[in-house]
Amino acid sequence: MAFLNLLDVVTIILTAVGIIYQAVCIVTSFVAKPVVFPEVPLNKHFAVLISARNEESVIGGLIESIQSQTYPSQLVDIWIVADNCTDNTAQVARSMGCHVVERTNTTQIGKGYALTYLLDNIISSGASTNYDAFFVFDADNRLDKHYIGEMNKAFQSGFKILTSYRNSINFSDNWVSSGSALWFIRESRFLNSSRMVFGSSCHVGGTGFMFSREVMERNNGWKFHLLTEDLEFTMDSILHGDRIGYCGTAILYDEQPVTFQQSWRQRLRWSKGFLQVFRYYGPSLIRRAVQERDFSAVDLTILICPLTVLSLIRFVFGILFSTFGFVTWSSQIGSLTNMTVLGSIGILTLMGLAALTVVAERDKIGASNKELLAYCLSFPIFMLSYVPISFQAIFSNPGWKPIEHQGK
Repeated sequence: MAFLNLLDVVTIILTAVGIIYQAVCIVTSFVAKPVVFPEVPLNKHFAVLISARNEESVIGGLIESIQSQTYPSQLVDIWIVADNCTDNTAQVARSMGCHVVERTNTTQIGKGYALTYLLDNIISSGASTNYDAFFVFDADNRLDKHYIGEMNKAFQSGFKILTSYRNSINFSDNWVSSGSALWFIRESRFLNSSRMVFGSSCHVGGTGFMFSREVMERNNGWKFHLLTEDLEFTMDSILHGDRIGYCGTAILYDEQPVTFQQSWRQRLRWSKGFLQVFRYYGPSLIRRAVQERDFSAVDLTILICPLTVLSLIRFVFGILFSTFGFVTWSSQIGSLTNMTVLGSIGILTLMGLAALTVVAERDKIGASNKELLAYCLSFPIFMLSYVPISFQAIFSNPGWKPIEHQGK
């Protein structure tokens, strides 16, 4: 019984801390002035890194958006790794003036390995010393025309690692795409903007980020190969004492999955990746949080803490202990009732969170008011699907599989 009570207390405390922290971030984002960066010279040389696997239908749109930047084009080089492609991705990129490296490796599969291969080629060619920093994008992305110029301001303000505002190309396609989009917009608008006000670190979210040549050289290129290589990079950087910045005026548009099956597969990989990162980096982050009183380490420990998995473990042990007579069924039914009540409150909270995101960022979201109402109501369903996904992630090894893009 004491063991179950301990699990209950830990789960409640972690949940409460997460909710309170997010509430503080939301309030802060509404009342505090966002961090802005001053004008700086346009004199930094950047390399754009893109990992593409059979992306001929979308890669051209990203390249065009990079080449159409207000930042001087002669200071931006585009490097693409055509990773195990069987289509014309490499040819399309070359025809548009990009540096293209083709990779064929069916053993080491994933974006992390592709970025390693690409940066190794850039380093071995001697070109890496030409660049002050490196951007990372996915092939389906599109950039606002001021994106690189805005990131340059933040970079020259002293940040060695930066992330940006993540919007969506296809927000209004359906409830699946809107669910993903709302989650990323919420993170940019409420969490990362508030972290900048607090002076703590943000975290890199897969695409739309940059790191300095100094960071690249420290890592000897790219050394992150877990299923969520972006989160692994974030944790490693925090443990090195870096503060990851956020530039809210640099806007990236990402394409979200439109089928529930694709979304499930993507989020299963993320969930497994979070478990991997917690296993490898969690203890070190906790030590840093305690020993150095680093709030960023506390924040990101909460981020990767497998709360859903902990709740599932509590549920399973409750059944097992009741079955073997260690506790009464009535006590566990009472706990289940409490969990149901908390779950109902959670559903209403998620609806409110979606609504707040829509209200705060209405001018940046391409959808009608009727669609937005429907997506706010469906958002809890999208988020609650993480429960079975997290359970599956404990036992499965989803590997890395590409998401088919529509090319909006």
